[in-house]
Amino acid sequence: MGDSTNIQHQFAQGGKTVYGASVGILMLDTVFPRIPGDFGNAATWPFPVMYRVVRGASPHRVVRERAAGLLNAFIESGKQLVADGADGLTTTCGFLSLFQAELAQAVDVPVATSSLMQVPMVQKLLPPGKRVGVLTVSRENLTPDHLSAAGAPLDTPIAGTETGREFFQFIMENRLNMNAAACRLDLLDAGRQLVADHPDVGAVVLECTNMGPYASALRRELGVPVFSGISFINWFQSGLLPPLYSGTTTDPREPAG
Repeated sequence: MGDSTNIQHQFAQGGKTVYGASVGILMLDTVFPRIPGDFGNAATWPFPVMYRVVRGASPHRVVRERAAGLLNAFIESGKQLVADGADGLTTTCGFLSLFQAELAQAVDVPVATSSLMQVPMVQKLLPPGKRVGVLTVSRENLTPDHLSAAGAPLDTPIAGTETGREFFQFIMENRLNMNAAACRLDLLDAGRQLVADHPDVGAVVLECTNMGPYASALRRELGVPVFSGISFINWFQSGLLPPLYSGTTTDPREPAG
């Protein structure tokens, strides 16, 4: 007892700055409120994450202008997150599916730019005759190019929030204040419109990373599964950093090792 020769030495490997935060999140340059359930609220996640803001990447520029001129900024910010310790990257806008191929090639880690990447996977879960529908912040600006870059069918049913009370405006105008109750009603209205226009919708994917707070209400209202960016990145992280199991039970009757 107390003999140092019996100590089992354990060694740890270095090489990066931050450990335990496997997901790096490339943030749009915003000041609007980000409540729990939003990608940009760190309390949303059941695991640590790292953030880096891509300066100049406003909602207007990314959604309405297809993130023109921002690719290099996203690549450089992504490389910085990876150098700091991120094992995989995501973004805070589903419209950035346009950068999926270039960003994944440039940073040399797995990249999940857009919640829209769930569409083909969710489609395989559905019975014959059912399709995946998408709710987006802007139906007008979500183009076939965005769908194609995410691997989603070009005829995917889509509904937007442009005509709503609050959700579209507080994001696209980058407002300092928001009415979360009004946002919830906007999402419910858009969801009801989606299934009314497309009765064959058997599941919904939320494009926008600000829609997470309302996924549960949509599931209850629409009666079909709802997949958000939160569901996508929880799955993504589970592959980047799988849980470590001890190989033993926690039964108190089990002999001590």
